[in-house]
Amino acid sequence: MHAKESGNLKKKFYEKELARLQLELVKLQEWVKAEGLKVVVIFEGRDAAGKGGVIKRIIQNLNPRICRVVALGTPTDKEKTQWYFQRYVAQLPCAGEIVLFDRSWYNRAGVEHVMGFCKDNEYEEFLFSCPEFERMLIRSGIILVKYWFSVSDEEQERRFQSRNADPVRRWKLSPMDIQSRAKWVDYSKAKDIMMQHTDIKESPWNVVNADDKKRARLNCIHHLLSVIPYKDLTPKPVKMPPRQKRSGYRRPPMDSQHFVPSVY
Repeated sequence: MHAKESGNLKKKFYEKELARLQLELVKLQEWVKAEGLKVVVIFEGRDAAGKGGVIKRIIQNLNPRICRVVALGTPTDKEKTQWYFQRYVAQLPCAGEIVLFDRSWYNRAGVEHVMGFCKDNEYEEFLFSCPEFERMLIRSGIILVKYWFSVSDEEQERRFQSRNADPVRRWKLSPMDIQSRAKWVDYSKAKDIMMQHTDIKESPWNVVNADDKKRARLNCIHHLLSVIPYKDLTPKPVKMPPRQKRSGYRRPPMDSQHFVPSVY
């Protein structure tokens, strides 16, 4: 198969395979809705590893009322006084929903710990309680899938430089991104410790080799489809009723409405 060959994927193959996988995602969506499943997918990894790119491809053809993305910002002063998992619990799915976490409660094991945004005892408590928290979610009926996007130091640096040179994408370089670049080793150590404590049988970490963005997208989506059994419930084409006749209806004069200028 071309997907396993070295070198870049051919654009035609990538687009065809992505379209096929996205159709399967629609089938999965319909199954989740019909069966009342509750699905949580966590996307973690290095900055510029491609998490946002794969999330974008996953949701591209899905119903936002069924599949939604959660990307929480910095906690407020009030949220900082809550139980750590509290603001994430509020985002968990109801029956028939898929929630994609673009970063998650694992912020505590990564950026909060490395940058000193939490106390040592809070960090240690997280490592102890996180596996139990996730087991509790799973026992409640939630399907939990976790992805770690792994990118090499060299490739991350290339992507940082590319973003910095592009005014359209420069906003993606946050102050935390710059700090993560400077603290590569510290983040690596934090990731290793996090994996040791939270890579449990009930919710293992699925590591995605993300140096090649296109392969990472296809591999991640393919894997997601493989870990959630589903059946094809694609509805048959709808028979359209005849359109209502005008019956004397007259549209208001064109000059009575404010049209967007036809610049193009």
